[in-house]
Amino acid sequence: MPRKNMPTLPKRAPKIDTRRGAKVKPCSFCAHGVGTVDYKDLAQLRKYISDRGKIRGRKVSGNCQQHQRDVTDSIKTARELALLPYTQRTVTERRTGGRGRDDRGRGPRPDRDQAAAAESDEVMDDVIAVEMFEEMVEEVAE
Repeated sequence: MPRKNMPTLPKRAPKIDTRRGAKVKPCSFCAHGVGTVDYKDLAQLRKYISDRGKIRGRKVSGNCQQHQRDVTDSIKTARELALLPYTQRTVTERRTGGRGRDDRGRGPRPDRDQAAAAESDEVMDDVIAVEMFEEMVEEVAE
């Protein structure tokens, strides 16, 4: 809880962009006179989503503050209604090099097919062992 006797801090002066030749992107909604951003217009909303599914920022998209808020709300509404995905499906490639798995004290990870084949071999070994045990029990019983 703030102290009551603390003075209020003065507001900062707005930052001035001093870069030479810096162009400011015009807001596409303001330029076309669009009043509201529709959550059902998926083609328009997809322009403001990155390839990984993140909402692009104001500096990248060039929207003004109000329209960026409207775009964000529309994207979130469209996601809630399952019109847009939360994330895009990406295919990951296996990295080569780097630290690898050997640094963790374990060997390389077996492929899924090899693991499934090894597991089925273990099951078959168990079945054969049970059959052999049953045959030995029958021989002893005779």
